[in-house]
Amino acid sequence: MISSYILQKLIMIPIVLISLTFHEFAHGYVSTKLGDPTPRLTGRLTLNPMAHLDPVGTLLMILTGFGWAKPVEINARYYNDPKKGMAMTAAAGPVMNLILAFVAMLIYTIIYIIAYKTSFISIGVLSGVGSFLYLFASVNLMFMVFNIIPIPPLDGSRVAGLILPSETYFKLQRFERYSFILIIVLSLTGVFSAVIGSGVNLFMKLILNICDGLAKLVI
Repeated sequence: MISSYILQKLIMIPIVLISLTFHEFAHGYVSTKLGDPTPRLTGRLTLNPMAHLDPVGTLLMILTGFGWAKPVEINARYYNDPKKGMAMTAAAGPVMNLILAFVAMLIYTIIYIIAYKTSFISIGVLSGVGSFLYLFASVNLMFMVFNIIPIPPLDGSRVAGLILPSETYFKLQRFERYSFILIIVLSLTGVFSAVIGSGVNLFMKLILNICDGLAKLVI
């Protein structure tokens, strides 16, 4: 029982490193494309995990499935439309996690089709690979759903700026100094678990339905 728990947490390490790194890289990439040189100048336009990791957030990600990385420093003054630019840059991270989750399950679908049509892949290998890819997809979806919650400094609060009046948006951002306390309280009370669990189930079901449809077209 203990060895199984330790093994799962060890498997989580590369999954978390990939998930967090691509999430933060996406923020930096989009901000750079919008004209902001800050991510490149601060060394964040990279896929090197060490440039993005926050010790506490990474540990929580490994232990609980949701956490955070070191925020990419950006400068919205370089954007033609700062409010829109902030929203696009913020949305890039969760969208990247959604793409990673979909790609993981698509890879499993391709492997499953190969196993179904040939004898190159054993049931044991298929099961092991499937378990890893499903966990990879689930972690990315958990990270995505966690980050789209509209609480500063999470990405969802920046995206909300597109639909909120400017006065309301800036009031929300000023709340950021207290948000860490709120995040801890919501985590301890199980609110986050319920919200994130529901979101993950919804997106996973959608991804699996798409992959199942693609598999049926081939098989």
